[in-house]
Amino acid sequence: MATAAQELVERGESLKRDGIVIRTYDLWKTYVMGDQEIHAVSGVDVEIRRGEYVAIMGPSGSGKSTLMNLIGCLDSPTRGLYYLNGNLVSDMQDDELAHIRNKEIGFVFQTFNLLARASGLHNVELPLIYAGVPKQERAERAKAALRAVDLESRMHHRPNELSGGQRQRVAVARALVNNPSILLADEPTGALDSVTGHEIMTLFERLWQQGNTIVLVTHESDIAMHARRVIHIRDGKVEKDEKIK
Repeated sequence: MATAAQELVERGESLKRDGIVIRTYDLWKTYVMGDQEIHAVSGVDVEIRRGEYVAIMGPSGSGKSTLMNLIGCLDSPTRGLYYLNGNLVSDMQDDELAHIRNKEIGFVFQTFNLLARASGLHNVELPLIYAGVPKQERAERAKAALRAVDLESRMHHRPNELSGGQRQRVAVARALVNNPSILLADEPTGALDSVTGHEIMTLFERLWQQGNTIVLVTHESDIAMHARRVIHIRDGKVEKDEKIK
């Protein structure tokens, strides 16, 4: 007879076989403020398959950023289960979460989060350095990632020598370089003008068509409409989950 722990492992293996990259079961995140409990995420059940392009959308205070932090293994749930590519990450400690983050998730942030004194190439190499990849292989993989976002010709430039759109392309290349299970983008056009933002969304479309799984977090409906499915979050709950294309 299987133990509870064995059943959890077997469930993860089954999810992975079925191509389910993200699966949450009754996921909660509760903050205690004095004598009051704030339920930022309240019993969320979400399933995202490999190769999907999903937007998580909601107004400020809806819980979408908290949900993104849980999905991105930047935070741990108060209760509930979360499987990422078959791994039960909701029970992991901080050091295990850091390893899973670097291996399974490519992050793209609104503010780029690039090292100011490093070249684009070195910025893209960073996840590979943390993963212990040898120097020559790091350089080759980083160049390939920059090529994938049409920025190979600017790889030796520092962030202050690049436009906003080019900086975000470096950030996307850095997110791709480890071949992650998901590309998690938090308001990726928030710091860009509308024309450059459209160019970045066109890039995401191309990356999705090449087989990448993309989860986009946004409060802007026109950005969310670039995805193929939109999960609407309100008051910490899934209000609506719809396919749009």
